[in-house]
Amino acid sequence: MKLTKGVLSGSVLLAVLLVGATPLQAQGVKPDKEGCRDSPLLSRVSGCYIYDCDRSDWDAVKLPVGAEGTVQTIEGEKVHIYYECVSESYSRLKVVRNAEAALRPAGYTIEFSGTWENDPAITARKGPQWVFVTTGSDRYHVTTVKAEEMVQEMQTTAAVMANDISATGHFAVYGIYFDTDQAEVKPESEPALAEMAKLLKDNPSLNVFIVGHTDSTGTFDHNLKLSLDRATGVVNALVGGHGIAAARLKAVGDGPTAPVASNDTDEGRAKNRRVELVKR
Repeated sequence: MKLTKGVLSGSVLLAVLLVGATPLQAQGVKPDKEGCRDSPLLSRVSGCYIYDCDRSDWDAVKLPVGAEGTVQTIEGEKVHIYYECVSESYSRLKVVRNAEAALRPAGYTIEFSGTWENDPAITARKGPQWVFVTTGSDRYHVTTVKAEEMVQEMQTTAAVMANDISATGHFAVYGIYFDTDQAEVKPESEPALAEMAKLLKDNPSLNVFIVGHTDSTGTFDHNLKLSLDRATGVVNALVGGHGIAAARLKAVGDGPTAPVASNDTDEGRAKNRRVELVKR
């Protein structure tokens, strides 16, 4: 080996660099972006690295579902992971087939598998958890969404409820929470329930209908039953947790029949999913 003025020759320098590099780095795979890591739901394809990622505690994500890839909006905790691949064996279809082969044995239902925006893609679901994999020429993206209702951080007061009921005969409460497609009132609903109870205790002659409403997603009969079950859950919470006499409350389910906004947008559907107090 001949060294000139302490400088390695080109071939020796390359050999030294490769000895000090990991096998993936030697292939041109860069380190993952700081703060990013694989989803615990799906490992990566060999020869790929994470070049970006983002996370939101609550967001809306549009996913293709069904044979035709009809767009469905899922709201909840969202994580995006963006991979770039340098392996010569990278294949868009292989990514999708690998994802499907990994998710099916884990209990996921494949909601969509086909071409999305001109590239292979797959949507899978297991209960409230969704996984969406999209591909490109040398990269692919993994999106995970855990469906859940948004936590309402702004609450109204019993006084506001009383004023609206006096003026219009009803009041829409948006601080009552349920898991997707479920009727059990979640603990996060307690501030709104407390204000509803205060309203009723401050106005002992006031009797109300507790009316459940849904958006138009799903079948009519299912939504009608779901809205009644949710209204019944609120009645039970007021009676059992706040001492309101059951005779003062009556649960009603209106399903999707009384929207206050368009069901064609995410914002409209969120407004339509509500519980109302209606003066009897």
